[in-house]
Amino acid sequence: MDHTSLLTPILHVDMDAFYASVEIRDSSHLQGVPVIVGGGSNRSVVLSATYEARALGVKAAMPMSQARRLAPNATIISPNFEAYAEVSHQVMEIFHSFTPLVEPLSVDEAFLDVSGSRKLLGEPIEIAHEIRNRVWQEQGITCSVGLATTKFVAKLASTHIKPNGVLQVLPDDVIGFLHPLSVGALWGVGAKTEELLLKLGIKKVADLAYLSDVTLAKIVGPSMAEHLIDLAWGRDERKVVPERGEKSISNEMTFSHDLSDREEIEKYLYELSLKVSKRLKEHDYLAGTISIKLRTGDFSTISRSKTLLGATNTAYEIYQIAKSLLSQSNTTKPVRLVGVKADKLQFQEDAWNQLDLGQIEIAWHKADTAMSKVHDKFGEGSILPARLLDSDDNPE
Repeated sequence: MDHTSLLTPILHVDMDAFYASVEIRDSSHLQGVPVIVGGGSNRSVVLSATYEARALGVKAAMPMSQARRLAPNATIISPNFEAYAEVSHQVMEIFHSFTPLVEPLSVDEAFLDVSGSRKLLGEPIEIAHEIRNRVWQEQGITCSVGLATTKFVAKLASTHIKPNGVLQVLPDDVIGFLHPLSVGALWGVGAKTEELLLKLGIKKVADLAYLSDVTLAKIVGPSMAEHLIDLAWGRDERKVVPERGEKSISNEMTFSHDLSDREEIEKYLYELSLKVSKRLKEHDYLAGTISIKLRTGDFSTISRSKTLLGATNTAYEIYQIAKSLLSQSNTTKPVRLVGVKADKLQFQEDAWNQLDLGQIEIAWHKADTAMSKVHDKFGEGSILPARLLDSDDNPE
């Protein structure tokens, strides 16, 4: 047995083309062909794409109009977020069966620390292969796993071995693995910083690693210089930190045409507030902060947020805050996207005794609860607030 694997207890597990993989797993006619998940209009963006579509140049966050040009024969599927959330939940359950030290990064990836699992479950490399097998057997999708001594190198390893692979970077191999990579592989090097570094002839991680702190500090600042040099030499002291629940819950809408009528925008803010409220209640969460996002026709983004005195999960309260934030945005430009987000989540059982509801809030809470029960029994369209009944736009 190779006991050097004991030195790579940090795993980064990442689902391969997650949304697309969930969509095609039960559709044999879609397997092996280009598939794109995203809205149907040219104003939408690509959320996920199979590797067949990626081979044609399609990437996540790419405008759908560009994706259609690159892959005109691709099958385009509208996203089913409920299905993705369910698969994500099941995948995270698989991770937790190996170790309690699971740190989710998103719905389709997480860090695991398996240093305490060896006696029962075997070496980290064995655990990595078993995780891949179980994800495939139980969920019908593939994942890639990187193993290393640090989170940073583990994440790079999983990216390097995609799709459907396992890559272990042993301590003695870290420098040899890192230094040939593009400098853009370092966390904190965004597009603008990479462009600046490339102009100065700093193309590889090795180029940056051998710069002096003083020289690099003149380029990116002292704090960032220290951070990047540490990463370039494989130094990353961050631990895997399990998180209780989600960081935030949000919903967004992109419109088929830009909206400038304030009442119409408020109508969709209410619809989004209903959806956020429903998801909060499903997880027994209350939100301590409510935010809105507006994207105008020129693709500029405006965000506003408010931290609450008392946490909430009722749609009416979320909407009232969102509407107030809309007024504070002071934008007169037509809007192509709106979003509502709930942050600073806490479990209802932990926070409910902190609430001090007045009579109006209690009435709205009761109405909200009654509406949720009807939705659970008869579906979301079975009962709606009157202000939503005349909505005729078709957001995606």
